[in-house]
Amino acid sequence: MNNIAIIGPGAVGSTIAFDLYPKYQSLLLLGRQDYDLTYYANGNTKHPYTLTVSSLKASHSKIDVLIIAVKIPQLESILPKIDDLIHDQTIIILAQNGYGQLSRLQYPNVFQAVVYISGQKNGATVTHYRDHKLVLQDAPQTRLIKKMATNTDLNIELTSDINQAIWYKLLVNLAINTVTALTRQTAVVLQTPGIKTLCQQLLTEGVGIAQAENVNFNKDVIQDIMSIYNGYPNEMGTSMYYDIISNKPLEIEGIQGFLFNKARTHKLFTPVLDTVYPLLLAQQKY
Repeated sequence: MNNIAIIGPGAVGSTIAFDLYPKYQSLLLLGRQDYDLTYYANGNTKHPYTLTVSSLKASHSKIDVLIIAVKIPQLESILPKIDDLIHDQTIIILAQNGYGQLSRLQYPNVFQAVVYISGQKNGATVTHYRDHKLVLQDAPQTRLIKKMATNTDLNIELTSDINQAIWYKLLVNLAINTVTALTRQTAVVLQTPGIKTLCQQLLTEGVGIAQAENVNFNKDVIQDIMSIYNGYPNEMGTSMYYDIISNKPLEIEGIQGFLFNKARTHKLFTPVLDTVYPLLLAQQKY
């Protein structure tokens, strides 16, 4: 379990790498090309660290643990390169927002991680803001991952119901990513009259879609998620906010689009989602 690689030197991948490096010095952080990345941990922009990014294309070492931390639009481009890195027992962790991508990884020992890591990448600089947590389905392989992360800053949490954990994070992403992307504002947008009500309406529709998929939450789930939003500092953005202001492809199809299609499948009335989804599509750069 000592051979570890992380594909994707963005906020999530670089934070996982930074957390594991003190214990696993041979860890590989893989990207499009070789370069040095400047990393700021826990919002401290006065103390930069340097992370070495190696070219994925030039890497052929067999890996025991492969963490894929690219966003949904980039997943297609890295899939052909995975075979060079894995062996029959390699544990593969897909660490990205959204739902519906795991089936694209046709390998044994593949697990979806629910990601709680917030940060921003700007050029060759990553600023990590908060959280160091991955949630995984409890299984023999993921227990090895949890053991691997012992005595590091990476928090691995195991659950008996990963489907509900994914849906919960999907709901968390749904409203805040939508309003920050459409307004091109950070969490300060929550102070605008009517935005919190819009978030609550989106969450209500999302909970209804989850119920149609036989995923049930307690009656306080919307209030709980709104409390999470209220805890965000005004200057904090979301992954979709950072992507839209950088003119990068958005993860719409794994979040709003996924829910929109599920609502159509179940013939649900979701007027707010039906409005914001095409508005987000209109913002997408093709």
